[in-house]
This record gives sequence, structure tokens and C-alpha cells, in this order.
Amino acid sequence: MRAKSSATAPMTIAVSDRTGPAPTPVAAPGARGTVLALLGVVSFSLTFPSTVWGLESFGPWSLVAVRSTLAAAIAGVFLLAGRVPLPERRHLAGLAVVAGGVVVGFPLLTTLALRTSTTSHAAVVVGLLPLTTAVFAAVRTGRRPSRTFWTAALAGAAVVIAFTVQQSGGALSTGDLYLFGALLVCAAGYTEGGRLARVMPGWQVIGWALVLSLPLMAPASVVALSLEPVRLTAHGVIGLVWVAAGSTFFGLYVWYRGMAAIGIPRASQLQLAQPLLTLFWSVFLLGESLPLAAPVAAVGVLVCIAVTQRAKS
Repeated sequence: MRAKSSATAPMTIAVSDRTGPAPTPVAAPGARGTVLALLGVVSFSLTFPSTVWGLESFGPWSLVAVRSTLAAAIAGVFLLAGRVPLPERRHLAGLAVVAGGVVVGFPLLTTLALRTSTTSHAAVVVGLLPLTTAVFAAVRTGRRPSRTFWTAALAGAAVVIAFTVQQSGGALSTGDLYLFGALLVCAAGYTEGGRLARVMPGWQVIGWALVLSLPLMAPASVVALSLEPVRLTAHGVIGLVWVAAGSTFFGLYVWYRGMAAIGIPRASQLQLAQPLLTLFWSVFLLGESLPLAAPVAAVGVLVCIAVTQRAKS
């Protein structure tokens, strides 16, 4: 579904028959797109804590391979049930970028990073993803957001960077390098997925990307499980199920639908809230210590979100 990029605030459209009952308020496409994108952000915010839980039972390579295989199985069931036709050949390259970025690349790099980085630290580094996605989208689509949009986006990125540097003491670790690599591949996948979601339903975009990765990830699951130790725990199983069904399938489904409705740059800025939500989950679910600078960063990021949502893009 498409929405004008200037639609930023909730609104309603009256739909009625002249001889029928009173008009029924229906949420505008822009409002629905924002809600869908926010649902995606909430789903993604649970990814890092769930990954930490999953690492209690599985090795990093096993966790990534199995989560992708399970998510692909879920997607395949939905595609078959809906009798969805195969994607056109011209879309295969874009689907491959989505698969490489958000199905394989981002999960693998962030899982490797979380072996040494805390969830809260990883969350603030990945907070740079909205700006990275906006840059990729501008290059890929040729659209140029306004100066106000870019100023607010850069300010949000500056808040995240300052928070990260303050917490890490200015030193970058191997985990940070994994996270920065994850930013690049995920931004590419988000951008291409958002473009494809304008010509096919968002759930089909991620569904076909998952299915496309299955020939690689299914054998990888068998190999990884045979090489890495498996110690099943309740946390480990819950973490695996969530990253497969919640983050990888449901989260990307609603995320791509939201991007198609309100535009890639604006949707990407909603993700500035993701690190803050992940910080909350890291304390609530993992018992990590909340950095003292987090409330300050929260206010700064939320202000930037408000500005970007009102800026013409």
C-alpha cells in the first residue's frame, strides 16, 4: 500500500454509502504504516536479549543457521497456504540482497558480537541503523529527504555515537567491528526490502527471502549442530523460537509493510527507539545494569524521532 510521504500524524478517512449508515472512521494508510513499523521495532528490540538466551543452548553458528531454517519453514507454510505464485525473475536479485542482509548477514554478525559485547552496548551501536538505512535508501531510490530530516537524523546518530563512546571509553572492540558490519548489510537489506514491498506484500518479501536462503541454511544447520555443543535450557529454546518466529518472520513482515506505506527514510527513523527498548529488555530480562546516560540518550533520540516524523521526506 502507498502513502504520501507527508502523512505523519494519525488521521481518519470517512467511508460510507450515501444511503447507508453514518460514516465509519478508518485509519489512514500513513497511520497504519506507522503502527506496523513500530510493531516491527518492538519485535526487533527483543532480538538481542533473545539471542543472548539462545546462546545459552546453542553455538553462534548453530543459532543463526537454525533460526533461519525455522523461519524459512514458517514462511514456506504461509506461502503455500496462500498459494502465492513464485516471484518474478526481475525481483530475485533484490530478494537475494534481503536474504544476505537481514536473514544471514545481520543475525550472524550480531550473534558473533554478542559473545563478547553486552546487549546494552550492542543496542546503542546498532542505533546507527536508521541513519545508515536512510543513506542507502537515498542512493538506491534517488530520493532526497529535506535538510530538516537530515539534520534530525544526524543529531540522532550523534546522540547514539556519544552514548557508545561514553560507555566504551572510546575503545572499539572486535565485537564493535562485527556490529558495524551488521549495520551495513542490514541497511542494504532493509532498503531493498522496502523497495520490493511496494510491488509485492511485505510478508512475501521476507517470505521469499527466507525460502531463498533455505538451501544454504538447512545444510548449515546440520553441520553447525554437529560441530557445536547443544545444551537445551528453557531460556535457550525460548530465545531460538523468538528470533526465528518473532524477529525474523513477524518483525520483518510488519516492518516491510510499514516501510512500503510511509517510506524508507521515515520508517527507518522510528528505529531510533529500538536501542532504548532493548536497554529496557536487557535490564528486565537479562538483569544487566542500566547505564546512567540512558535517560539522557532516550530524551535526545525521542526528540529526533519527533522531528524526522514531521520533516518532509
